[in-house]
Amino acid sequence: MPILAIFYGPGIQQDHYEALRREIGWERRHPDGGIFHAASFDEAGDAHVVDVWESQEALDAFVGGHLAPAMQKLQIPPPQLAVYPLHNLNAYPTIERFMLR
Repeated sequence: MPILAIFYGPGIQQDHYEALRREIGWERRHPDGGIFHAASFDEAGDAHVVDVWESQEALDAFVGGHLAPAMQKLQIPPPQLAVYPLHNLNAYPTIERFMLR
């Protein structure tokens, strides 16, 4: 069952996120089971990330095999995480300009 994962990173700033992007390389080596990823930063500079995954198992594999080890290596604090069963997902045609190829 697809899931919605919402990460909130108090203390995880944009430079931390960019270091993770470089370390993990998810834009070049797409994570198995990953469907959608969006990241933003609030006025305090803290990260807010929303992902959609094919399953809890796919998310767990990515977190355990890539994200957590990279965060530990880079000394980035772990985020808070909320996971929910996905009820609906719509991708409108304008998403094409954000598609990774």
